[in-house]
Amino acid sequence: MKKPPFLQLAFFFILFSAGALATQAYMPDLKKQITDTYATLKSNPEPAIHVETPQPIKLELPAPRIILPIPEGIITKEYDKHLYAGENNGFGLIEDESHFKKLIEEQKLELVNHGAGYEVMALTHSHPYITPYSKIVLEGLGQAFQTQTDKDSFFTITSVTRTPEQQTSLKRRNRNATSGISSHSYGVSFDISYIRFNGKKGSNRAAQKKLEMILNEFQESDKIFFIKERKQSCYHITVR
Repeated sequence: MKKPPFLQLAFFFILFSAGALATQAYMPDLKKQITDTYATLKSNPEPAIHVETPQPIKLELPAPRIILPIPEGIITKEYDKHLYAGENNGFGLIEDESHFKKLIEEQKLELVNHGAGYEVMALTHSHPYITPYSKIVLEGLGQAFQTQTDKDSFFTITSVTRTPEQQTSLKRRNRNATSGISSHSYGVSFDISYIRFNGKKGSNRAAQKKLEMILNEFQESDKIFFIKERKQSCYHITVR
């Protein structure tokens, strides 16, 4: 193998030495630049990325009003509590259709057809009107139901306020209907089906269980009374 000429070796050595000297000269500057950059970043750190923690849903439910204690001795059946609450909650018994219309004009009854967590089905023997406070409680039930299920879920209301004439007519049609005065005739009662959820008729044990849990919570907080009516497949609810 032919050895490289002496001049080529000398030239290569000179270039290598120059490169090494340049590197040595540059390294302190590079080190100083890195040190300065780090100090700047340390003194002026970038703002931390703030990730909001989801807050639990808080339902604004109406506070219990002054609840009249139920006198001992007059309540012989569970339904008597509903009648007592109706008689002592609001404006009293709705006498007839003209009285019913007057209460609407005076804004003592408010329309309910649908809202968050609930809808009112087409009614034949009652009117979709209840007292303002009863509507607040109903909306609280709907919101609570959606919280326990999902934002699109809803239950179905099958009966609301009836005049005495409507109650009599219903009794002729349905032998299971209450005889005489009904708590539905005070504007504070409504029925929620436990076989109709999300617009579909049929058994839905999961939804029914959650709805009944919510009703129990509202009853324990003195907002409602409720009875499970098995023949009608509904929960009869009276606002206190």
